[in-house]
Amino acid sequence: MRLRRYAARDEDTANALWLRTWQAAYPQIDFAERLDWWRERWRNELVPACEITIAEADSEMIGFVTVDPKTRYLDQLVVAPARWRSGIGAALVNEAKRISPQALDLDVNIDNIRAIEFYRRQAFFITGAGVNSISGKPVHRMSWRP
Repeated sequence: MRLRRYAARDEDTANALWLRTWQAAYPQIDFAERLDWWRERWRNELVPACEITIAEADSEMIGFVTVDPKTRYLDQLVVAPARWRSGIGAALVNEAKRISPQALDLDVNIDNIRAIEFYRRQAFFITGAGVNSISGKPVHRMSWRP
């Protein structure tokens, strides 16, 4: 596996990976229905504001992380479902910590126990609560401080 910076040519592959990953995490939600919204958000919000790092193996995108260095917000950590529990997520979190060495914050759905436990193993702590503005689901704010 290697990490590299995002390039514009990665957009379609990143969007397909996002769809596949979130559909595996929440099979009861039709993420394909949200794909147009996601593409617009990717292009207009994340790409302009975030540093995006791609994880790839054998020239295949297997994950990515988006971090806004100004706000220190980790918006997306996506790992191909076939690669869950392989260390790729931890490598991407370490890259996020390199991008934002003073702090990182993120929101995670309260019912996403697998993700909460993963972030705890990466030294994040629950520091608040809120509501996902898109889904209306309750979220934990999780934070990392060195």
